[in-house]
Amino acid sequence: MLAVDPHQLAKPPVAQSPGSATASPWICCQIGGREHYAVPRALHRHGVLGQMITDSWVRPGNPLGLLSAGLKARFHAELGKVDVYGPAIRSIAFELRARRAAQAGWPLVRARNRWFQRLALARLSKTAAGERAPVLMSYSYAAAELLAFARRRGWRTVLGQIDPGPVEEEIVAGLHAAAPQTGGDWTRAPADYWSEWRRECALADRIVVNSSWSRDALLQEDVPADKIRIVPLAYERPPESGAFRRRYPSSFSSTRPLHVLFLGQVNLRKGVGPLLDAIRLLSGEPIEFTFVGPVQIAIPADLRSNRQVHWRGQAPRPATGQFYKDADVFLFPTFSDGFGLTQLEAQAWRLPIVTTRFCGEVVAHGRNGWILPEITPQCIADELRECLRDPARLQAASNRSGVDEKFGLVEVGREWMKVFD
Repeated sequence: MLAVDPHQLAKPPVAQSPGSATASPWICCQIGGREHYAVPRALHRHGVLGQMITDSWVRPGNPLGLLSAGLKARFHAELGKVDVYGPAIRSIAFELRARRAAQAGWPLVRARNRWFQRLALARLSKTAAGERAPVLMSYSYAAAELLAFARRRGWRTVLGQIDPGPVEEEIVAGLHAAAPQTGGDWTRAPADYWSEWRRECALADRIVVNSSWSRDALLQEDVPADKIRIVPLAYERPPESGAFRRRYPSSFSSTRPLHVLFLGQVNLRKGVGPLLDAIRLLSGEPIEFTFVGPVQIAIPADLRSNRQVHWRGQAPRPATGQFYKDADVFLFPTFSDGFGLTQLEAQAWRLPIVTTRFCGEVVAHGRNGWILPEITPQCIADELRECLRDPARLQAASNRSGVDEKFGLVEVGREWMKVFD
């Protein structure tokens, strides 16, 4: 059940209809540069972003940008003239204090979320009332106090739900219980993490998820259906991908094998367990696998130095385009993802995708890729064998690939503005 202090739900009357809320200014609160500030940027393109509050905002020329590439990236020129509050020095000071206190894992996550909310509340308390009450949007797990503040002010509230929530945790717990030697150091979130999330859900007028899978997961947790809206992630393809066309050979062989790409966090949630078993089933076939991303599992000894498997580790974002270009098919066998932005990255490079139904609705089965009926080693191996035996199938899927306009910033911004309709 969702529980919250009833006094925090009390709101003074707002002289506007739900539909007219789309003309209100939006205040976006987010830790980090999630999706390179895609939601604030999308709202800004429609002229409704009033303010963004983040933990670090480092404008060009700021000496702090010399400290690390991460800090230098904490800026986007499109929001250069927007009211953005992001005191980078205070953020650095928090991280240094946490390091000295040897905070890590969930205690650090919880401390950072609480710190950010205190920071944002101090800023929000100085926000002057305009002609129209603003809409406050904050991402999940660092939003409860901000949503409570907004409700007391009579503002509308939107929770940006970044993942499928407790349902996903149960899935991951089951995967780790089944493969304790492979799964790495994953641990459950503390109980108060989820109780705080349920408070966020109760305080939000609308909860925006990125996929039908996330919506279904929230419904299983008794989140009211009338609060939930589905808005996909926004993506802008690299300009150089527009003219890219891929060509497949008439057949694959030992000299020209099928190149399969897995890009993202290499962990059990992403389907790596059955994928590794599928690689074993495909031993000796003219097929090679490339893993790009932080490895969060114990790589089995038989696959660590296997000639068919290449472990590339984490790559900087500008370098990922080459991996997509070099691949023949993108494999995304996830057990649970709120969306999976890598699907759009792959489609920008006209790369056919093999995926599951537990992520965003990107792949049209049989058109620009294939959706696995089950996440099992045999299903993965069977699908890849079909690709191996019929390169024309891949060519047709590639020719039909591309990023749909509905994932563009303008369309996504329009969907965010309609969440109260």
